[in-house]
Amino acid sequence: MQSENRFFDDLAKMVNGAAGTFAGMTREAESTFRERMREWVGGLDMVSREEFEAVKAVAVAAREESIALKARLDALEGGAAKPSIKSGGKGKKGDAPKGAATG
Repeated sequence: MQSENRFFDDLAKMVNGAAGTFAGMTREAESTFRERMREWVGGLDMVSREEFEAVKAVAVAAREESIALKARLDALEGGAAKPSIKSGGKGKKGDAPKGAATG
């Protein structure tokens, strides 16, 4: 009986040791993988999330300003580009369509 208990005790110690070693190897591999990925991603010339959000905010502000300036320009051009209506709705002397007689 004593020999069977010793066999199972040794087997349990060996399995526990192997499990501990395997867990250590897993942590080591994970750490190495994460370091390699950081190096690889760092070499891709990517921006951080904070930088992206800052540039995005600047782009949104620029777009809004562009829309406002376009509306302002359209309003200014619209006021100046209105044709003046002369008597009878006739155009200027040179406004006749091609092929029409002018006189």
